[in-house]
Amino acid sequence: MIGLINDYKEFKSFIQKLENKPKLFLHACCAPCSSHCLKVLKDYFDITIFFSNDNIYPFEEYEKRLEEIIKFAKAYNNINVIENGYNHDDFLKSINGKENLGERSIRCYECYKLRMEKTIILAKELGFDYYTTTLSLSPYKNSNWINEIGYELENKYGLKYLYSNFKKEEGYRDSIALSEEFGLYRQDYCGCEYSKRERNEAIDRAKEKN
Repeated sequence: MIGLINDYKEFKSFIQKLENKPKLFLHACCAPCSSHCLKVLKDYFDITIFFSNDNIYPFEEYEKRLEEIIKFAKAYNNINVIENGYNHDDFLKSINGKENLGERSIRCYECYKLRMEKTIILAKELGFDYYTTTLSLSPYKNSNWINEIGYELENKYGLKYLYSNFKKEEGYRDSIALSEEFGLYRQDYCGCEYSKRERNEAIDRAKEKN
């Protein structure tokens, strides 16, 4: 274990002291979220992106986000992208009984865990030094949950987790600017059919008020 990093200041201090660019397996949810994260990490790690997002619905949306991240990773720093296929049933099983709890609920916790566990399993298999995720960049994602899961999986599988809270230093705003610079597709819902439905319902309620 690398020792528990508790905040972003400790994280920045830690990566700035690294030597020889250790290999990092970076779980990525989409190109816009990856943009700022890669900007922060690229000088300190030898990065491979892992696109593992069984939550995304429908399949056409999954394909669109995958194509976009491959395009961006190549243009930004010629970074390799690995994906593990579309296994939406894995997501549905992971949130069984929690489908209607809403965004930022335990449903999302289980979704984070599913994707991060697939990441660490493959990272260990492929011989990476660290794993982490871009998920914490979004203001809609619970960074405390993400880091809790990250360290729990580190203990379970014996591969080092890199602390993640990329919304710091105006990370989300920077991702918007980078998306504009590179012409990236920015989705308007998190990914799953439930977040899409909830967003549409919120839009309908807003229209009714007006």
